[in-house]
Amino acid sequence: MKLFLSELTTPSTNETVKNLDPWGIGMTLIGMFVVYVSLVLIFLLFKGIAKGFKYYASRKVDKSVPAANEDEMSVELTAAIAAAINQYFSEVHDEESMVLTIKKVSRNYSPWSSKIYSLRNYPR
Repeated sequence: MKLFLSELTTPSTNETVKNLDPWGIGMTLIGMFVVYVSLVLIFLLFKGIAKGFKYYASRKVDKSVPAANEDEMSVELTAAIAAAINQYFSEVHDEESMVLTIKKVSRNYSPWSSKIYSLRNYPR
Protein backbone atom coordinates (compact mmCIF):
# COMPACT_ATOMS: atom_id res chain seq x y z
CA MET A 1 0.00 0.00 0.00
CA LYS A 2 2.50 2.56 -1.02
CA LEU A 3 1.12 5.87 -2.12
CA PHE A 4 3.03 7.64 -4.76
CA LEU A 5 3.48 11.38 -4.44
CA SER A 6 2.49 11.91 -8.07
CA GLU A 7 -0.89 10.28 -7.44
CA LEU A 8 -1.70 12.66 -4.57
CA THR A 9 -0.84 15.93 -6.33
CA THR A 10 -3.30 17.54 -8.67
CA PRO A 11 -2.04 19.17 -11.85
CA SER A 12 -1.65 22.94 -11.76
CA THR A 13 -3.76 25.28 -13.86
CA ASN A 14 -0.91 25.81 -16.31
CA GLU A 15 -0.52 22.11 -16.85
CA THR A 16 -4.26 21.62 -17.32
CA VAL A 17 -4.48 24.40 -19.92
CA LYS A 18 -1.37 23.07 -21.66
CA ASN A 19 -2.92 19.60 -21.86
CA LEU A 20 -6.28 20.88 -23.13
CA ASP A 21 -4.90 23.46 -25.61
CA PRO A 22 -1.31 22.57 -26.56
CA TRP A 23 -0.98 25.10 -29.43
CA GLY A 24 -2.88 27.97 -27.84
CA ILE A 25 -5.60 28.19 -30.47
CA GLY A 26 -8.41 28.28 -27.89
CA MET A 27 -6.75 31.05 -25.88
CA THR A 28 -6.19 33.05 -29.06
CA LEU A 29 -9.84 32.72 -30.09
CA ILE A 30 -11.05 33.67 -26.61
CA GLY A 31 -8.76 36.72 -26.57
CA MET A 32 -9.87 37.88 -30.01
CA PHE A 33 -13.53 37.36 -29.05
CA VAL A 34 -13.13 39.50 -25.92
CA VAL A 35 -11.39 42.29 -27.85
CA TYR A 36 -13.92 42.38 -30.69
CA VAL A 37 -16.94 42.26 -28.38
CA SER A 38 -15.55 45.12 -26.28
CA LEU A 39 -14.83 47.18 -29.43
CA VAL A 40 -18.42 46.67 -30.63
CA LEU A 41 -19.78 47.64 -27.21
CA ILE A 42 -17.62 50.78 -27.10
CA PHE A 43 -18.77 51.70 -30.63
CA LEU A 44 -22.42 51.30 -29.66
CA LEU A 45 -21.87 53.29 -26.47
CA PHE A 46 -20.27 56.21 -28.32
CA LYS A 47 -22.93 56.08 -31.03
CA GLY A 48 -25.63 56.28 -28.36
CA ILE A 49 -23.87 59.18 -26.66
CA ALA A 50 -23.64 61.02 -30.00
CA LYS A 51 -27.35 60.48 -30.66
CA GLY A 52 -28.12 61.76 -27.17
CA PHE A 53 -26.09 64.92 -27.79
CA LYS A 54 -27.83 65.50 -31.11
CA TYR A 55 -31.23 65.04 -29.49
CA TYR A 56 -30.34 67.34 -26.61
CA ALA A 57 -28.97 70.00 -28.98
CA SER A 58 -32.10 69.88 -31.10
CA ARG A 59 -34.29 70.31 -28.01
CA LYS A 60 -32.42 73.41 -26.82
CA VAL A 61 -33.27 75.44 -29.94
CA ASP A 62 -36.09 77.82 -29.16
CA LYS A 63 -38.41 77.54 -32.13
CA SER A 64 -40.56 80.50 -31.05
CA VAL A 65 -37.83 83.00 -31.97
CA PRO A 66 -37.49 83.40 -35.74
CA ALA A 67 -33.99 82.71 -37.05
CA ALA A 68 -32.13 85.57 -38.71
CA ASN A 69 -31.26 85.35 -42.36
CA GLU A 70 -27.66 84.57 -43.17
CA ASP A 71 -27.52 87.70 -45.34
CA GLU A 72 -28.30 89.95 -42.38
CA MET A 73 -25.47 90.93 -40.05
CA SER A 74 -26.09 91.26 -36.35
CA VAL A 75 -25.50 94.54 -34.54
CA GLU A 76 -22.72 93.01 -32.45
CA LEU A 77 -20.86 91.77 -35.54
CA THR A 78 -21.16 95.15 -37.22
CA ALA A 79 -19.85 96.93 -34.10
CA ALA A 80 -16.90 94.53 -33.83
CA ILE A 81 -15.92 95.06 -37.47
CA ALA A 82 -16.21 98.83 -37.13
CA ALA A 83 -14.07 98.83 -33.97
CA ALA A 84 -11.39 96.69 -35.65
CA ILE A 85 -11.24 98.94 -38.72
CA ASN A 86 -11.06 102.07 -36.54
CA GLN A 87 -8.24 100.60 -34.47
CA TYR A 88 -6.34 99.54 -37.59
CA PHE A 89 -6.44 102.99 -39.20
CA SER A 90 -5.87 105.04 -36.03
CA GLU A 91 -2.85 103.16 -34.67
CA VAL A 92 0.40 105.05 -34.78
CA HIS A 93 3.26 102.75 -35.65
CA ASP A 94 6.82 103.32 -34.55
CA GLU A 95 9.28 104.02 -37.30
CA GLU A 96 12.64 102.40 -36.71
CA SER A 97 15.90 103.94 -37.86
CA MET A 98 17.27 100.55 -38.94
CA VAL A 99 20.62 101.27 -37.25
CA LEU A 100 22.14 98.62 -35.02
CA THR A 101 24.37 99.89 -32.21
CA ILE A 102 26.69 97.54 -30.33
CA LYS A 103 28.30 98.85 -27.15
CA LYS A 104 31.23 97.03 -25.59
CA VAL A 105 30.92 96.41 -21.86
CA SER A 106 33.90 97.63 -19.88
CA ARG A 107 33.96 94.77 -17.37
CA ASN A 108 34.79 91.27 -18.61
CA TYR A 109 33.84 89.42 -15.39
CA SER A 110 30.57 87.57 -15.38
CA PRO A 111 29.44 85.30 -12.55
CA TRP A 112 27.88 82.96 -15.10
CA SER A 113 31.27 81.94 -16.43
CA SER A 114 33.08 81.95 -13.09
CA LYS A 115 34.85 78.73 -12.19
CA ILE A 116 34.75 79.36 -8.42
CA TYR A 117 31.13 78.28 -8.23
CA SER A 118 31.74 74.93 -9.88
CA LEU A 119 31.65 71.61 -8.01
CA ARG A 120 35.11 70.77 -6.70
CA ASN A 121 34.57 67.73 -4.47
CA TYR A 122 32.65 64.80 -5.82
CA PRO A 123 29.81 63.70 -3.54
CA ARG A 124 30.14 60.17 -2.15
